[in-house]
Amino acid sequence: MKKLRILVIVHGSLVPPDTLTGHPQSAIDEWQTEFDVVSHLKASGHAVQCIGLYDSLTVLRTTIHEWQPDVVFNLLEEFDGITLYDQNVVSYLELLRQPYTGCNPRGLMLSRDKVLSKQLLSYHRIPTPQFAVFQRGKRIRLPSTLRYPLFAKSATDDASLGIAQASVCFDAQSLKERIEFLHEKTDSDVLVEEYIEGREIYVGVLGNERLTTLPPWELQFGSLSAGHAAIATRKVKWDRRYQATHGIQTGPALDLSEALAGALAQMARRIYRTLHLTGYARMDFRVRADGSVFVLEANANPNLAEQEDFACSAQAAGIDYDALLTRLLSLGRGYPAAWRVHEES
Repeated sequence: MKKLRILVIVHGSLVPPDTLTGHPQSAIDEWQTEFDVVSHLKASGHAVQCIGLYDSLTVLRTTIHEWQPDVVFNLLEEFDGITLYDQNVVSYLELLRQPYTGCNPRGLMLSRDKVLSKQLLSYHRIPTPQFAVFQRGKRIRLPSTLRYPLFAKSATDDASLGIAQASVCFDAQSLKERIEFLHEKTDSDVLVEEYIEGREIYVGVLGNERLTTLPPWELQFGSLSAGHAAIATRKVKWDRRYQATHGIQTGPALDLSEALAGALAQMARRIYRTLHLTGYARMDFRVRADGSVFVLEANANPNLAEQEDFACSAQAAGIDYDALLTRLLSLGRGYPAAWRVHEES
């Protein structure tokens, strides 16, 4: 790939330093993804600028106008503190006719809205746990159609916010209490779905029209699975000491039959197309002991840190980190946005 002018956009508090030297691990963990992407792009010879966004797009517009980047590398996960608003920043890039990496606005909107995405998946008969939605501010009426245990989480927040062992409820009283807790803590509607016991497996997907699936990756709960619900709480995902204590790790999903691996890849592609995703995404599945598969959710623009699941899965497929970033840049520059089609007509 020729050397490009790349504008990296991140949350305002996550602009990475030039070096890791002198920074504690707790600080590095906050902006590891941003550091990995920026440092590797620079090492590959690209001209790179990185800007942080909080609640204003002025600096974005000014930088694009003055510097005229070939592509924007989008690492935003929220805007103005709201996770659903990152799609609006991408829409703004399209209005500016600026190529960018990652998912398009429609795919972000559909996948970020957990309720709407589950409704779409159910309509297309893609197996997902049975669910119900409890709106904030309305009386809680527990349905009799869902089978316990049930899993309660925010309908909008990500990064496992509000998810704990108490999220798995075994009776009506504990479920009602958890819904009330989440309404107050997350200030959002609550999604309740049937808890699926089984292996948690992730499948990454790359592409716009032509899709590539990455090798299945598994979250292994270690000793935590004994006597606890095997769920990806915030501690499971982000607490290094907790992970070490319980032997929690991720790695290749071993001992999958060829038929099951093929079914996961096919379902991942179906989900990707159903939700109109582009660029890259990660599908989260639960696989029961009998081999039945359920999709938990689709994650557009998943974590891109070099040592995280998506990049490690790509590495297992023979795509090293620099090659992965190059692939994402190519997909972003080649995405057929509406403004491109308009210019060509």
